[in-house]
Amino acid sequence: MKFGMNFGMKQKLIWGAQLLLVALCALALKFYYSTATPDDLRWILAPTTLLVELLSGERFEFESYAGYMSSDRRFVIAVPCAGVNFLIAAFLMLALRRLWRERFRSAGWTMIPLTAVLAYVATLVANTARIWLALEMRARSVEVSGLTNNQLHRIEGIVVYFGFLLSLFLLVERFESARPLHLARLPVFPVLIYYAVTLGIPLANGSFRQGSAFWEHSIFVLVLPVLIVAPPAAWYAWRRVSHNRRLLAR
Repeated sequence: MKFGMNFGMKQKLIWGAQLLLVALCALALKFYYSTATPDDLRWILAPTTLLVELLSGERFEFESYAGYMSSDRRFVIAVPCAGVNFLIAAFLMLALRRLWRERFRSAGWTMIPLTAVLAYVATLVANTARIWLALEMRARSVEVSGLTNNQLHRIEGIVVYFGFLLSLFLLVERFESARPLHLARLPVFPVLIYYAVTLGIPLANGSFRQGSAFWEHSIFVLVLPVLIVAPPAAWYAWRRVSHNRRLLAR
C-alpha cells in the first residue's frame, strides 16, 4: 500500500512538473517573440516563405531587419507573418489536452518535444495558407464595404489561424480518441486556448494601454471564433434534440 501511495505521488509530481514546463516554454517563446526581429525568426519565416513561393509562384528575397520582400516590393513577409502566436496556441492546446487526458499521471517527457514539432508543422501550414490568401486578395483587389484594408486583413488572419487551430484539435481527437466527436462541446477548449494566447497574455502585458486599436482588435478576436464554432455546434445540438424526440415518440 505504501509503495502504491509513493508511486501515485511521484506520478502526480511528474505531471505537475510537465504542466509547469509546458507553461514556461509557452511564456519563454512569447517573451522571445515580443522582441524578435525578422533575422531572429528566420527559423520559421524561411520555410514559410519557401512554401508560399511554391504555392503562389511569387518570388521573395530576404532583407535584414525587414523580412522577405516580394519581387515587386509590394508585399513583405515580416515578423507579424511568423505566426508565433499560433505556434504557442497550438503547442499549449495539444500539450494541455494530453495532460488533461492523463490527469495526474505522467504523460511521458517525449510528449513535450513531439507536441512542439507537431505545432511547428501546423504553424507552417497555417502561415502558408494565410499569406497565400492575402496575396490572392491583393491580386484580386478584394474589398468589403464598411471594412478598412487593415480590418479585412485582421479578419482573414483570425479566421485562418483559428480555423486551423480548431481543425488541428478535431484531427488529433479523431485519431487519438475512441469516443465519437461531440461537436457541441469540443470547440470550447480551442476557443479558450485561442482567447488565452491572443487576449489573456496581451492583457497581462498591458497591451490595453494601446487604446482603441487594442479594443477593436479584441472585439474581432472575441466574436469571430464564436461565429466559426456556433453553426456546427448548433447543428449537432439540433440533431441530438431531434434524435431524443424520436426516441420519446416511439
